[in-house]
Amino acid sequence: VQLQASGGGLVQAGGSLRLSCAASGRTFSSYAMGWFCQAPGKEREFVATISGSGLSADYSESVKGRFTISRDNAENMVYPQMNSLKPDDAAVYYCAARRGSRRFGPNDYDYWGRGTQVTVSS
Repeated sequence: VQLQASGGGLVQAGGSLRLSCAASGRTFSSYAMGWFCQAPGKEREFVATISGSGLSADYSESVKGRFTISRDNAENMVYPQMNSLKPDDAAVYYCAARRGSRRFGPNDYDYWGRGTQVTVSS
């Protein structure tokens, strides 16, 4: 599976961004997808994950209620919608894939895309 994240940019605090992750392969629905973020000097952190069917999702406490993750299996795409952005949300965001069920740790994911930078101005 090859992954390509996009959609990052500069946004003011309180604003919104919609990231995208495009995946290659013919069995996309077999993969749970995850999003992680990494700020300078910090470890990679869990943001959200969605099941292969798209029917179940989980979020970190810091983004719950502000971010929504969805997927389009016909198009092999995953979309985190990021609302009410805060300066603390600024980081490089990565999408990741794993066969099977959702997991929360970066080491649980086998495939990673290159990150996309999100910058939030106060």
